[in-house]
Amino acid sequence: MPLVSMTEMLNKAKDEGYAVGQFNINNLEFTQAILQAAQEENSPVILGVSEGAGRYIGGFKTVVKMVEGLLEDYKITVPVAIHLDHGSSYDKCKEAIDAGFTSVMIDASHDPFEENVATTSKVVEYAHSKGVSVEAELGTVGGQEDDVVAEGVIYADPQECAELVKRTGIDCLAPALGSVHGPYKGEPNLGYKEMEEIAGLTNMPLVLHGGTGIPTADIQKAISFGTAKINVNTENQIASAKTVREVLAAKPDEYDPRKYLGPARDAIKETVIGKMREFGSSNKA
Repeated sequence: MPLVSMTEMLNKAKDEGYAVGQFNINNLEFTQAILQAAQEENSPVILGVSEGAGRYIGGFKTVVKMVEGLLEDYKITVPVAIHLDHGSSYDKCKEAIDAGFTSVMIDASHDPFEENVATTSKVVEYAHSKGVSVEAELGTVGGQEDDVVAEGVIYADPQECAELVKRTGIDCLAPALGSVHGPYKGEPNLGYKEMEEIAGLTNMPLVLHGGTGIPTADIQKAISFGTAKINVNTENQIASAKTVREVLAAKPDEYDPRKYLGPARDAIKETVIGKMREFGSSNKA
């Protein structure tokens, strides 16, 4: 199945009360694991690509070709979107779209509101002309992910969210409501009241960044308030690194990368399958 945008899969998720996982790809093994999990679970899936991961893999074009090759070789039949995570500028979003990405996030949340609206609108205009979906962010998600570093959490303002949606024509919205990138220090404290208010004002699929370490009950509550996309990266990275350490500790003389990256890939796949079941996207393709 060819790559698709996120629009249809997220609207369906919102209407039917589940969430689609965005799982970030960091190399070939992550991509293999996530696609295999999606096919086995018969789940739609979003492959998230940060600008840093794009550079690491070789560039946006290489990322797209790698994904397209795997879709063909693995005979993937479920809907797959390839999404730029935290696009830092209009130019970066355009570069990803021109390389073949089917979805982009423009993160102008650090700019004043009017600038965010202007930049996001420009991205939407170009993306929609190419059939590509757009995610935008308001407020500040805490922690660090790749090039994105935020001190503390700034909650999104519900009225600003409504205005951003109305004025830009985005396809989904990531309002910062207490989640963080990376591992949590203490218990997650999500703003459900604001989430419910934003969902009501915008009638738009909402996105939860920093999905690692949030208890299942909280995930289900977020989904019930209109969250239709949940981003996970740290949990897969931890599972992968733990497995590599275990293999090399047991076999210190091992040097064939397939012997430690293969088991790491299996660990990522198991983690992703667990998340798909938790988010309710299994058998929704």
